Amino acid sequence: MNRKKILIIGIVASGKTTLARRLSAQSGVCWYELDNIVHRRTEEGDGKRTSEEQMDLIRQIDRKGPWIMEGVHRSSYAELYDLADTVIFLDPPLWKRKIRIVRRFVKQKLGLESAHYTPDLKMLKAMFRWTNDFEHNRPQFEAQLARYGNKVLRVKSNRLSHWNRI
Repeated sequence: MNRKKILIIGIVASGKTTLARRLSAQSGVCWYELDNIVHRRTEEGDGKRTSEEQMDLIRQIDRKGPWIMEGVHRSSYAELYDLADTVIFLDPPLWKRKIRIVRRFVKQKLGLESAHYTPDLKMLKAMFRWTNDFEHNRPQFEAQLARYGNKVLRVKSNRLSHWNRI
């Protein structure tokens, strides 16, 4: 992997964090969870940054050099697509994402995996709702993604052979 600016995008349980960690470890490039840019995490609780604050933080990171950022698509940081050299859209089948959501929930409840949120039934339902909303709004997302042409790498499986192109 060249020292690039890589945006990894996908819906819940598509493998974004796993891929970001792997690429970061292989390349030595820092990776950032976009949830931690959207949300200001403090001991008193989380607060949501404004769109302007999010983009200010992203621009600060961008000025430092290569980066890997991963998260779900949000209009609040649309400029990030322009800043990235490569946009990786992780798009595993719906059935696989649903299994991963349940597996993650069980691991978090057992204390085997950490989370920035409380892993309760409300959150589990929200993850399924977000997944369904994404599928419902997929045509609009696909149209936005198409604007970035050859910069986009769509990955439907997590085979390691895909990462040679990055």
